[in-house]
Parts: sequence; structure tokens; C-alpha cells
Amino acid sequence: MDIHEKFMRMAIALSEKNVAEGLGGPFGAVIVKDGEVIAASANKVVPTNDPTAHAEVSAIRLACAALNTYCLEGCVIYTSCEPCPMCLGAIYWARLDKLYYANTKADAAAIGFDDHFIYDEIALPIEERRLPVVELLRDEALGAFRAWEEHEGKTHY
Repeated sequence: MDIHEKFMRMAIALSEKNVAEGLGGPFGAVIVKDGEVIAASANKVVPTNDPTAHAEVSAIRLACAALNTYCLEGCVIYTSCEPCPMCLGAIYWARLDKLYYANTKADAAAIGFDDHFIYDEIALPIEERRLPVVELLRDEALGAFRAWEEHEGKTHY
């Protein structure tokens, strides 16, 4: 059996188990480094009441804790479904080396998990988005940015 198929089957099994146990959405993710599973998680949105607890984000959190780092370079993620915009952003921020997915975002949309509206919203100018967005106290907030720029001990990430 191909090693990539082995890890993808783990992610798929997590998604199936999540559904069978009534724990939430049919999504699973596995993070691997040097051929070893570092972290694995199913979607935990419902049991944790956390809308950010998608399988990929949950697995990233576990992997970062296991490796004691915020940078997952050298790791690969296997997801049972093409990641949503939030999870894709988290994958990029975590600096995973590669992403493998099984179901497509169109497959997810067909069963009620449609992220297309988010992609559409991101492309719109702020004032045209459905969510009202208001810039407030920018000049005050810039103080933290200036302090960051000048801070000699900052950690670049």
C-alpha cells in the first residue's frame, strides 16, 4: 500500500467515525512528519461549541503542541476533504510542506458544507460584504505595530 494512501485512509476513517458517533461533520485530518503520525483529529465543532475546531485546525493545534512549535515545516497534512478557506489559511500559516485531500469542496457543498460564499465575500470590496465591517481606532492600534517594528527580541513567524 502506498504510504500516502495509508495516511489518507486514516483521515477518512476519522471522518467516518465522527459521523458514526454523532460527533459532528464528516471531516478528518492527519499530520505526518518523517513517516510518523504527529497528530490526528476529526471535526470537533459540535462537541466543543467551537466554530474554528475543524479537523485541520484541530490537527494543527495538536501537532504544534506535540512538536512544541508554531511552525510545521517538514510536515504533511492529509484531509478527508479539500480545506475550507479558514483551514487553508491555517495550513499556510503553519507552513505545512504539502496537502493531500480526498473529497472536493464541490462534494462538501453537495451535502450542505458550502464555503463558496466565503471565497465570494473575500473578493468583494469591504463595503460590499454581507458582514458589516467598520475600521475603528486605527491610529491608536498602529502603536502596537510601531512597537513590534522596533522590538529587538521579536520572533518572526
